[in-house]
Amino acid sequence: MAIETGLARKVVIVTGGAAGIGRATAERFALEGCRVAVWDLSPEGAVAGDDSERERASFHDVDVTDAGAVGRATEAVIARWGRIDILINNAGIVRDAQLIRWKGDAVAAVMSDEVFDAVIAVNLKGVFLSTRAVVPHMIRGGGGVILNASSVVGLYGNFGQTNYAATKAGVISMTRTWARELGRYQIRVNAVAPGFIATDMVKAMPEKALEAMRSKTPLARFGAPEDIANAYLWLASDAAAFVHGAVLSVDGGLVIGT
Repeated sequence: MAIETGLARKVVIVTGGAAGIGRATAERFALEGCRVAVWDLSPEGAVAGDDSERERASFHDVDVTDAGAVGRATEAVIARWGRIDILINNAGIVRDAQLIRWKGDAVAAVMSDEVFDAVIAVNLKGVFLSTRAVVPHMIRGGGGVILNASSVVGLYGNFGQTNYAATKAGVISMTRTWARELGRYQIRVNAVAPGFIATDMVKAMPEKALEAMRSKTPLARFGAPEDIANAYLWLASDAAAFVHGAVLSVDGGLVIGT
């Protein structure tokens, strides 16, 4: 028996939806017949295609660290489609540095306040601001789904990623907290924890670093953005109607391989 997703004509917001995992996610939900609002800073996310495609998709220039911009984009989605059914908090950045890099008998470098704060602002506060803006509309609409982008790094940490790992662990805690708070309103909240995914940013890394990543993954390959998009699709669908407060690792077995 075929699985019915129940997603046709649902209204979906994908933050960071102009490239990589976000773009694959927006495209996958569009294929399912959803109305998709892409929030990003990149003009590459502007909607192309014929009139029917533009009817089912929109691009919003949104800085998720700006509460005002998030609020205006939320109201624009409501004005266009009248409701919000699914929020996918996918937007995120990476700014790597060691906490302290020691050379000889002195500090050679540190993770700066600016680098730490930039990642916290997008990856953690951005999730908070977007969810806070959308939830009232979901409550009025009788429910919804919130999906948050965490990472396997949020589960076990990673060298040189104090800021990133902290945000992704924080996303897991927010997911579980919101699951407790919002379940009574029929709003399901879950997180996805990707492993190494073959985005353009990852593929641009030196081959030696890429091979080290592959060697840590029991399936011995990178995931594709579509692997994460499919996980989001399942979690948003009626097939996952009793999945709530969960963290789904999509990592080729990376966590068990560490």
